[in-house]
Amino acid sequence: MSAYDVVIGIETHVELRTASKMFCGCPVDFTAEPNTAVCPVCLGLPGALPVPNARAVEWTIALGSALGCDIAAESVFHRKNYFYADLPKNYQISQFDLPLCSDGKLDVEVDGVPTVVGITRVHMEEDTGKSTHMGAGGRITGSEGSLVDFNRSGVPLVEVVSEPDIKTPEQARAYATELREIVLSLGISDARLEEGSMRFDANISLRPPGQQELGVKVEVKNMNSLRSLQRALAYEIERQTKRLDADEPIEQATRHWEEESRRTAPGRSKEESSDYRYLREPDLIPVAVSRETIEAVGSGLPELPAARRSRYREMGLDFEAARLVSAGEGLGGLLEAAVAEGAGAASVANWLTGDVMAQIRSLGTPVEETPLTGARLAELVAMVDGGELSATAAKDVLAGVMAGEGEPRQIAEERDLMQITDSGFIEEAVDRVLAEHPDEVERLRGGDGRLTGFLVGMVMKATGGKADPRQVSEMIRSRAGA
Repeated sequence: MSAYDVVIGIETHVELRTASKMFCGCPVDFTAEPNTAVCPVCLGLPGALPVPNARAVEWTIALGSALGCDIAAESVFHRKNYFYADLPKNYQISQFDLPLCSDGKLDVEVDGVPTVVGITRVHMEEDTGKSTHMGAGGRITGSEGSLVDFNRSGVPLVEVVSEPDIKTPEQARAYATELREIVLSLGISDARLEEGSMRFDANISLRPPGQQELGVKVEVKNMNSLRSLQRALAYEIERQTKRLDADEPIEQATRHWEEESRRTAPGRSKEESSDYRYLREPDLIPVAVSRETIEAVGSGLPELPAARRSRYREMGLDFEAARLVSAGEGLGGLLEAAVAEGAGAASVANWLTGDVMAQIRSLGTPVEETPLTGARLAELVAMVDGGELSATAAKDVLAGVMAGEGEPRQIAEERDLMQITDSGFIEEAVDRVLAEHPDEVERLRGGDGRLTGFLVGMVMKATGGKADPRQVSEMIRSRAGA
């Protein structure tokens, strides 16, 4: 814990999954050969004129509405001037003092403690090209040269800027997680952090307790996971705390997170907005949005993650299960479909957050692209609850379903996994095991309850693992007189 007050604000860039780029008709295609999905507009060639992407505007309004922002009837594009090799025009078309969305908020929760993070603005801009640095582990420092692919140049971006309301790395991670879930629920981006389609920059400063004036701000970049975001901020708090304790100044700069060494490294000096020499984009007229459009987009929003989690809690899920099912892409649909087939919500959630999620990760396939349906999951749960399948056998059946082998019952029968329900057969196996282990039976009668598990294991082995362990356990205690 730092002895100083921590102030954190987060800037989030989200690549929209539109078919075409922000200001031209070039396809958004990250699989294309380098520098083939380009045109004079996204290459910044003289005389080329930009035209805004209407779908990108609509999706930006959707995200702003989901965050409770005020939507401007008229917003303006600006030129953000700076030089870098992957910026073909030497400026980026963005928004400055008249963004499309402003003054929103996002509710987050850490360890049961709610926090409201203000949203300063949600605005539109275009992405840059992609630089690949040759050698030096892919870093620009020490590299032999760089290659630039402009296929990404001009891809629609939405930037979400938070207020400096975040106080801890844990709150920062919770904020980023909730924002990502909202983006996914809206369907406007795949929000894959590891691929850069959702990126976080964090501004962090420290100040003595009670001081109103903010400390010197440091921007941290290159955090490609939620874990990296939390780790980078924790490191930066520790670094700045040590400097302040030693009466050493904090330099306003950009620092880059290095996951391998788990430290931030210095980058360039931190720019202010004046350094970018913002000016209104002369090639674009203001974006005018009708009140009817704003209302239509707002009323058409899907159920948002917080509301979905609340509904799942009402269905009987605990907080963590509701969070995991809501966050897992496609898991909520399976839960609701299985419950509609008569399965218990809590039982289904246990399968979804456990074995189903493990299977999805193992296959590396979205759950929507697997053969698992709500009806099949409900059938599997019913077979386990009804004693027809052991929990171990059910995992094998689930793997068969995910592999496309058919229905749960069919797979269980074909693999000879159905539990034995013939009580006479089980009684015979129990009696045989009890007769073969008289010493253990005597110790069980003497109060050593651990022997129950041993004897159950012997019966399960004798029945090929097909007996119901609960039924076997009850029968052993009854027949042994324990």
